[in-house]
Amino acid sequence: MDQKLTLLTTESRNERTMHIDTADTAEILRVMNEEDQKVALAVQQVLPDVETAINFAFESLKNGGRLIYLGAGTSGRLGVLDAVECPPTFSTDPSLVQGIMAGGEKAFVKAVEGAEDKEELGEQDLRDIQLSSNDTVMGIAASGRTPYVIGALKYARSVGAKAVALSCNENSPISQVADLSIEVVVGPEVLTGSTRLKAATAHKMILNMISTTTMIKLGKAYENLMVDVHVSNFKLKERATNIIRKITNVSYEQAKETLELANNEVKTAIVMIKTGREYEEAKKLLEQAKGYVRTAIELSKN
Repeated sequence: MDQKLTLLTTESRNERTMHIDTADTAEILRVMNEEDQKVALAVQQVLPDVETAINFAFESLKNGGRLIYLGAGTSGRLGVLDAVECPPTFSTDPSLVQGIMAGGEKAFVKAVEGAEDKEELGEQDLRDIQLSSNDTVMGIAASGRTPYVIGALKYARSVGAKAVALSCNENSPISQVADLSIEVVVGPEVLTGSTRLKAATAHKMILNMISTTTMIKLGKAYENLMVDVHVSNFKLKERATNIIRKITNVSYEQAKETLELANNEVKTAIVMIKTGREYEEAKKLLEQAKGYVRTAIELSKN
């Protein structure tokens, strides 16, 4: 193994699990659970950096740019997972938050060997989506040394996009080529080097924070309810109807009827009920309010 690799926190041996191969099932589960409890505390330590990343993403999306997650292996899959959940949860266009994996889409379900080892491939994947200075790129690598991610972050900075590095090691190479580094140090894994465990959990928590908080700031929530959910099936229509009921205190029947009159647009239905306006007027209020439900309701009082 590369000597530099053995020095990484993510590759060091966990003293608590040296004899895990002889432990019974209950003991393995106990120690894994105890190690996992350290993850949230590690994330807590980097919240100021996460806040800065959210500000980058918010400014990008507000000004017509995109949030791009990019990585290899587990790191890449986590980015894709967070990205693909944005359209159904927040009614965003699929191009707005994107996940890019070394090796392409097929690498999501089957490892593509060697795809992460070339910097130029990371750059090329960003060129292929016409990366611009309005975008924010988040390069994800638990080790912090993946060439694919390094190449992508270098290219992102060269075109003026915000470049954010997310890793689990201090002073990582990807941090050196980014505008901002988030180094969430979770300590040695239960199985040495298996960063799909604590490292991946920490990264998923942070990616969830970034996308969810950014969407809240963009007006995708009212109180703590998802008011821009995409109504694409029966379950989601029921959820949307109940969201409208909780906010407006109308009957189930009125909420459902108004949702249908609003072309299944939850925000519009809420504004219709709250302001007593028809569909077109409610839509106009939301446009004036740049999509913020509270602001639209206030505007109706003028």
